[in-house]
Amino acid sequence: MSNEIIINATPEETRVALLENKVLTELYYDRKRDRGILGNVYTGVVEKVLPGMQAAFVDISTEKAAFLYVADVVTEKETAATTLEEVDIEEGMDEDANAEGAAEEGDPAAEPAPSESRSVMTRPRRGAHPSIDTLLKEGQKVILQVSKGPIGTKGPRVTGFISLPGRFLVYMPLVNNLGISRRIGSDEERRRLKDLICRLRKNNTGGYIVRTVSEGITEKEIQNDIAFLDMVWQNILKKRDKLKAPALLHTDLDLVFRTVRDLFRKEIDRLVIDSKPEYDGIQEFVGTYFPEFLPRVELWDKKEPLFEAMGLEAEITKARNRRVWLKSGGYLVIDRAEALTVIDVNTGRFVGKQGLEETILKTNMEAAKETARQLRLRNIGGIIIIDFIDMEKEKNREKVFRALSQAVSTDKARTHLLKISDLGLVEMSRERTNEALSKILSEPCPYCEGKGHTKSPTTICYEIFRELRRMTPSANDKKIVIAAHSAVIGLLYHQERQAVEAIEKGHHKKIVLKVDANFHIERYEIYTI
Repeated sequence: MSNEIIINATPEETRVALLENKVLTELYYDRKRDRGILGNVYTGVVEKVLPGMQAAFVDISTEKAAFLYVADVVTEKETAATTLEEVDIEEGMDEDANAEGAAEEGDPAAEPAPSESRSVMTRPRRGAHPSIDTLLKEGQKVILQVSKGPIGTKGPRVTGFISLPGRFLVYMPLVNNLGISRRIGSDEERRRLKDLICRLRKNNTGGYIVRTVSEGITEKEIQNDIAFLDMVWQNILKKRDKLKAPALLHTDLDLVFRTVRDLFRKEIDRLVIDSKPEYDGIQEFVGTYFPEFLPRVELWDKKEPLFEAMGLEAEITKARNRRVWLKSGGYLVIDRAEALTVIDVNTGRFVGKQGLEETILKTNMEAAKETARQLRLRNIGGIIIIDFIDMEKEKNREKVFRALSQAVSTDKARTHLLKISDLGLVEMSRERTNEALSKILSEPCPYCEGKGHTKSPTTICYEIFRELRRMTPSANDKKIVIAAHSAVIGLLYHQERQAVEAIEKGHHKKIVLKVDANFHIERYEIYTI
């Protein structure tokens, strides 16, 4: 299986594409004007404490106040020295930039939590933690990290459990737990890494996540990572003492170097970038931390744009389409609501060869794999309903469900699936932190105001007729003028001419039809002369 990272870097925007077996599976964007704040560390000022929601709103100098849930407040009990415990974690792009961002049970503002923010601590369940008003007071200064960026109308979500990512480790200075990536499968290697961390960690304080890429690394490499992360934390503390709250204390690496740090692993066959300055920076970074990967880094210096040469521009365009075609001729229809996504599976042009049940099974199997890819590619989170084509045989339903489960198992975002119902529906949830791809690349249509449709010209005509019949023109009025969109006026002048003449006779007034090129299809004006 061939895996590649393709990076298009320009002064205004950076795009990163992850290809698995030559198929685009993930896209990341970093726009200089709209750079995200996920993983940033701030010193904030508590604005409001809401015991009824067990949460607080904190001013961190962003446009909207940040939301802090009670389970994300660091207490003395959690910062006290405790025995290190090994906790399984999963990793993904930026997952460790905020290791305590997972939504807690009972959190009124929680959307599905980000895969990138995998919890590595044993957290109190709902009702086990103290009331928020005993932990925080209005005006109190707190050091926080953004665990989920602002989405839609909601401000960022923050946590007091700071986590600072390095190449091999993630440092959690305020807790005392050890997490080891579950992708490190060897028990012997896990024990070796655990023993190394326990021996090398500074002053026996602070917690660490051992990342997947740490498998097989030397003691010196771990020691260097620990020293680097401790230096980052000390710089944050110095800024906290120096700057007036609210203030930004620390930002993570930009997208290019986050990609190299978090995604450039042994499973990646090559990394291609089209910017010489960024290429030089990557060469230096890789040469310092994992020089064995240097031969896999390539500079794209051809005239043809990198994304076009790789066929990615067309794939990005398709990723905004409502309909997704399958190789067999079937297709998916993806519709999104505020917090719900519905995916409908259809046979389309596929007619099969061995009977209806086999045709449906093949379409559903193909749809299961493509659905998992589209969820990753479009970064769709929240509640997802997949409407597979109805299957009569229970074994076929099980087969499709297993295929879907296997397909989403490679997703770095945490997912939860329920079995296929009798109606052929699968309910699932998928974590998220950032905006979906559609929100990054698009905005609501200014013409239909995001509704996705407008009133038809016929509907507008009949609204006009109702308003005309309600009118009572004065004796001095000689004409009634209707100004509207050309499509509406054309309908009134031709197909609905008889109705217009009938209203003229009823009011004993002449009706004048006037086209206004600047009018929205739904806008019209009626006035008398």
